[in-house]
Amino acid sequence: MDTFVESYSFDGITMIPFCTSSSSGIGRSSQNLADNAGTGTWLDGMRFGAGASEDEIRSWIEGSQ
Repeated sequence: MDTFVESYSFDGITMIPFCTSSSSGIGRSSQNLADNAGTGTWLDGMRFGAGASEDEIRSWIEGSQ
């Protein structure tokens, strides 16, 4: 991911990072991605449990904008 965000321009793009995991949290991943990208608007990320439903994720996205 670091290599991708370092080489891609996120000018004019809003990014909302998220991940799924059954154990570990998202930690500083959102901030690290934003720092490495250097461009774009990066909102706080979210970690969902491995069994997260599409509705749960969609609801979070709609509330983040």
